[in-house]
Amino acid sequence: MVAEPPVIAVKDAAVGFGGARLFTGAELSLVPGMRACLVGRNGTGKSTILKLLAGEIVPDSGDLYFEPGLTVGYLPQDVPLPDDKTVAEFVAGPDKAPRHEVDAALSRVDIDGARSCESLSGGEARRVAIAQAFLGDPDVMLLDEPTNHLDLPTIEWLERELVERRKTLIVISHDRAFLEHVTTDTFWLSRGKLRHNNQGYAHFQDWTERVADAEVRAAQKLDQKLKAEARWLERGVTARRRRNQGRLQRLETMRAQRKALLTGEDLVQIEADSGPLSSRLVVECENLCKSFGNEKIVDGFSTRILRGDRVGFLGPNGAGKTTLLKLLIGELERDSGRLRRAKNLSLAFFDQTREQLDPNDTLWQTLAPQGGDSINVRGRQRHVVAYLRDFLFDDKQARAPVATLSGGERNRLMLAKILAQPSNLLVLDEPTNDLDADTLDVLLDMLDSYDGTVLLVSHDRDFLDRIVSSTIAVEGGGVVNEYPGGYSDYLRQRQKPAGASKPAMKMANPARERQRDKTASKLSFKEQHELETLPGRIAALENAKVELEKALSDPELFTRDAGAYETAAGKLAEVEAAIEDAEERWLDLEASRESLASGAAS
Repeated sequence: MVAEPPVIAVKDAAVGFGGARLFTGAELSLVPGMRACLVGRNGTGKSTILKLLAGEIVPDSGDLYFEPGLTVGYLPQDVPLPDDKTVAEFVAGPDKAPRHEVDAALSRVDIDGARSCESLSGGEARRVAIAQAFLGDPDVMLLDEPTNHLDLPTIEWLERELVERRKTLIVISHDRAFLEHVTTDTFWLSRGKLRHNNQGYAHFQDWTERVADAEVRAAQKLDQKLKAEARWLERGVTARRRRNQGRLQRLETMRAQRKALLTGEDLVQIEADSGPLSSRLVVECENLCKSFGNEKIVDGFSTRILRGDRVGFLGPNGAGKTTLLKLLIGELERDSGRLRRAKNLSLAFFDQTREQLDPNDTLWQTLAPQGGDSINVRGRQRHVVAYLRDFLFDDKQARAPVATLSGGERNRLMLAKILAQPSNLLVLDEPTNDLDADTLDVLLDMLDSYDGTVLLVSHDRDFLDRIVSSTIAVEGGGVVNEYPGGYSDYLRQRQKPAGASKPAMKMANPARERQRDKTASKLSFKEQHELETLPGRIAALENAKVELEKALSDPELFTRDAGAYETAAGKLAEVEAAIEDAEERWLDLEASRESLASGAAS
């Protein structure tokens, strides 16, 4: 099979800005239909590579190739919108794109072009920037953190838009779930070297561990200095595996306890293990209500949050997540209902606007404003530089001003500042924006060791799955429900209203959708492929279920290896849930196929 020629190619490229090179010898080839992610730590040069491909900068050395006539849509990480222009004027750009192209782009993101840019919220501004990147339906998309400030319905719409339209793209994103759903290839920028894997982000961790293992083996054959580095690499890979396993086990225990609390099951046993309920209570509300004018924000919500709980808040932008959060922590008065909070609450708040950072202060001054070389991190003295290393800062950055930091680095510093101060209630408002995968792992570790209660507002599905013991979904119109577990658990548990399900977001052109309904006579290619492959997947899951049940039937397994027993039991529950989901999906697709076929015949 002959490989398709690339539409964009980078050969032996190097870039630096007045100092050490960000990367050298970079090789990149983008072929039609490839949806690649570009991953790596903040500051390694990911955004620089996108700027290179967008034509905003030129390499210090190396060659760039673009297919003649190729059109490129570019979404930078930060897109300042002018206050003195309408949305349509901004999207049209300096070249004044035709109005029909502007209207088409804006219809896809459901924004009125007559609105002033000044009137847009953060999420709306990001959707307008996405519309500008989509203008004219370019051949290639370059997207730098496209999901920042977007709510979950919009993120899911963007996923569908990119996959179903078979866009060719390179994307930088901290949103692991988004990358797993969208990407077919992965470029990894690490220590000045760009690597390529022809699998999507779902395989990233396994791939990087293989790379690290190979580097360990290679380094062990060289001198003593490299042997020391090899031991460091090996410890890093092994430690990450162990941390992930330990964190998962603790999270499953917390979710079981949270489920028991919400349902009333086994509550006596939990209270016996954890102390009396009154001493553990952080927040309790019953029939909580809040409205602004005629608009209901919270209508009859009840919950009980205990010490050590990790509670996630999700919902569309404007549904009322922040309002509910402020009600619970006492920053906003309720209209009615009962609300009780612990008297000894000590709150630490992460504000996504980073207003607590002074750009003129150094990182050292930010953490130790009173001077000195050490700080008290929740009861333990730590040297400022050593603590900054925990958040992946170089020693030389300690004396650098905050103004020199990237967006991701500022978020990292904010987290370091917030997590250092004494508190028993940690409130995090979109903490994952602009953070790379390594920093997200650091944050997971920090939250795992935090002994207080965490309230987390996030649109990052993977992060919610990894950290929270329950999910409070603010659906809009006053409807608020709580579900044990993370985002995936919420999806499985939520009840859909009878009849046709409501679209996740009003993004599509209604006339186009009606026409599609009239003309559709068969499943899409993707749906047909899914229908054909689901029986094989179900059979494989059934086989896995049989093997797990066989292992668990061993009466001595629990006594011999309790950890192995718990792991197998957890996997069995996951496999059974996957079988149920796959069977339901097959039934839905088969029913759709029959309905479409009968409609076409009539």
